Amino acid sequence: MIRTQRPVAGVCALLAALAAGIAFPGPAAADETDQAAPKVELVLDVSGSMRTADIDGGTRMAAAKQAFDEVLDATPEAVQLGIRTLGANYRGNDRKEGCKDTAQLYPVSTLDRTEAKTAVATLQPTGWTPIGPALLKAADDLQGGSGTRRIVLISDGEDTCQPLDPCEVAREIAAKGIGLTIDTLGLVPDAKTRDQLSCIADATGGTYTSVEHKKELTNRVGQLVDRAADPVVTPVATEGTDQCSSAPSLKSGLYTDREEFGQQRWYKVVVDPGQELRTSVSVAADRAVNADYGVLLRAVTASGREIVRGEASGTGRTDVISTGLRYPKAKSDDDTTAETVCLQVTNSFSAAAGVRTSPGLPVELTVDVVDGSSKAADVASFGLGRGWWLLGALVLTGFLAGLVWGWVSRWRIAVWRTN
Repeated sequence: MIRTQRPVAGVCALLAALAAGIAFPGPAAADETDQAAPKVELVLDVSGSMRTADIDGGTRMAAAKQAFDEVLDATPEAVQLGIRTLGANYRGNDRKEGCKDTAQLYPVSTLDRTEAKTAVATLQPTGWTPIGPALLKAADDLQGGSGTRRIVLISDGEDTCQPLDPCEVAREIAAKGIGLTIDTLGLVPDAKTRDQLSCIADATGGTYTSVEHKKELTNRVGQLVDRAADPVVTPVATEGTDQCSSAPSLKSGLYTDREEFGQQRWYKVVVDPGQELRTSVSVAADRAVNADYGVLLRAVTASGREIVRGEASGTGRTDVISTGLRYPKAKSDDDTTAETVCLQVTNSFSAAAGVRTSPGLPVELTVDVVDGSSKAADVASFGLGRGWWLLGALVLTGFLAGLVWGWVSRWRIAVWRTN
């Protein structure tokens, strides 16, 4: 019995692997374009609490300086890097003055490692923690250009300059649609600090990391700087409308928008005969929302007839929900007219009690119009296209192999019983 199952299992595994490879072809290669120089600004908290000695026997400031030295040595040549501080200069007790204390220690430019490291070496923990003002200034430092832009914020405490909420500042930066990501690192953070830094990162699609050791800090900052050098598609800000007729016309690319709770947004894409529209949408909950929500993406004709839809739902386990769809427009001699496809994005998020509903939720829309298959039969077939004949041949081969092996096994058992 065991001998009979092994070849069948092997054939099934082979079929599954081959079918998966056929059914889910790799993504089409994107056109290679020259990328503008990526820009990164490291924003370092130099407030008085950075004197605390609880990271591997040394102060938080010493750990940050060591991490900066190592990261600066390893920064890719392609990256333009700058350093901004908060709480580094004002030593007094005037809160109003202390909340202005943010300065650019090293400008965002081609890196002079010696100069940057010398500037960092002079820092001494001093004042307040104006995270919100520092983020606003850092966003200004990174203005201009079309390359990747990233802020890496390292702090050990909450912002002390309320009511300028740094989380709201991050949302305002994201709402500008300038493609700027804020990553945050908390040095031995308490619960409130962790919540605030997480909120800042979430608002711009960044990441939050809790750090308790020097090596963790060095490795994480280095990873984030290296990530900025990776070639990426810069999102283009767009603004959907409440009806298709006035919607913006989109070409292949990555787009960002804002959508109010429960709102619908419309966009248009032109698809020629013989082309296929592939599109996906992600809606992020960058603030507290009620459980049970969903997102709907519909492709509709200009006359309002639904072509295809994609939908997804969630229950609070993730703060981003995505869906997508594909629409192939068959090519024929009778139809040579381009078709305007209306894309409708709708979400069913609802804000938790006391949560602001504006600005709207971040929306990321990917549009890809590619050449479709030359034959209509290849467009369907559950994505297998011409691979159906190979799958059929493999199934038939597996069936015949199973019959032969079963017959051989029965013959061997009969011989064994006779002997």
